Amino acid sequence: NSEYVGLEFAAQARDMHDGLTPNRAIYGEAKPEEARKLIDDGVPVLPLPFVPRRKAN
Repeated sequence: NSEYVGLEFAAQARDMHDGLTPNRAIYGEAKPEEARKLIDDGVPVLPLPFVPRRKAN
């Protein structure tokens, strides 16, 4: 089971990596530059193919 954290994904993943919040399974959305920064900083992230819950039109 994992928790959808929406657009807060990058901040939540970074906080878990830095030990500021407990580790748990999360998924959400991040802008490409945010995702790149997480990867560059050694935060283990993985892109998932899913349809965002928010409307994109």
